[in-house]
Amino acid sequence: MSGTGAEMDDDHILAGEYVLGVLDLSERLSVQGRIKGDQAFARLVEIWEIHFAGLNGAYVEVKAPNLLPKIEARLFPQERKSRRWFGWMAGGLVAAGLLGAVLLTLPSPQPATPVATLAAEAQALQFAAAYDGQNLTLTRTAGEAPAAGQDYELWLIVGSDAPVSLGLASAVETTRALPGLPAGAVLAVSLEPTGGSTTGAPTGPVLVTGAVSL
Repeated sequence: MSGTGAEMDDDHILAGEYVLGVLDLSERLSVQGRIKGDQAFARLVEIWEIHFAGLNGAYVEVKAPNLLPKIEARLFPQERKSRRWFGWMAGGLVAAGLLGAVLLTLPSPQPATPVATLAAEAQALQFAAAYDGQNLTLTRTAGEAPAAGQDYELWLIVGSDAPVSLGLASAVETTRALPGLPAGAVLAVSLEPTGGSTTGAPTGPVLVTGAVSL
């Protein structure tokens, strides 16, 4: 996962849509398979689950879906087309309503506050990390930009979990969307080939690290 800017990349968006339950069956099955085999993506899903956990109490248990329309569609195939369009429209309205409710309940952005200093002994490179509750901003406060053919890459390490890439950090200032930042997590910057690691884990030396303090 590489890139800069405040916009979420495709994996962040896909993980959020999976947690919200707005994917269709084939997409959910595909994501579930990826969660089992891709630790970095599974961590993104976990981060979204933590972020949306507080919303669960706002919804009550619902009854099992009504299967009568499906039975009628099989008995009366000539009506299937119109019923299918109605079902798609109804499903789209429900999904849009749920997504709108979630967006309305998301907390307002807060001023960014310093949460970590990434440094190492005998290392000229140094970064300052700030967090506003939704976005992590990393600023290079000392040291040079990476040499040609190389990039700095930012990683999030929570407990004993595998490192999760937060994208490239070669610019003087980099902002990444991050819906949850656990206290005590570790931020690290590694030196990677241009474009960042292609393995989902650091492949070059880890230059600086810093523990998150919220």
